[in-house]
Amino acid sequence: MNTTDILEAYPHEVETDVALIADAIDALQRCALACTACADACLAEDMIGDLRLCIRTDLDCADSCEALTRILTRRLGYPGAVIRAHLQACIIACSTCGDECAQHAEMHEHCRLCAEACRACEAACRALLSAAESSEKAMPA
Repeated sequence: MNTTDILEAYPHEVETDVALIADAIDALQRCALACTACADACLAEDMIGDLRLCIRTDLDCADSCEALTRILTRRLGYPGAVIRAHLQACIIACSTCGDECAQHAEMHEHCRLCAEACRACEAACRALLSAAESSEKAMPA
């Protein structure tokens, strides 16, 4: 079983492409994992004081990704405005965390990996947001 399989088992059709939703969920889960692991690794570093903001952005991003994963997985009623707001918030969290981790990437491999996961997640969320906005514009008023 993969993410697409479980989403396609939903008994009703949803306007947004299931593959885009599945890609976003998978990216969100990888990002949450990377951010949580990065925060933990930062706590194990000798220079923990220099990594406070990195730890904070890691934890905020992981929480945002986990919440959006749960929201995207629930399909009944599909509240578009709520989804868009959470996608926008997650894009900001991933961008912020990715930027912060990138600053430490040369010194800490966990930060490099986290920044990479954040960038991929941000791209997946942007793609889903764009598709959601496009499908709304195509719907008759």
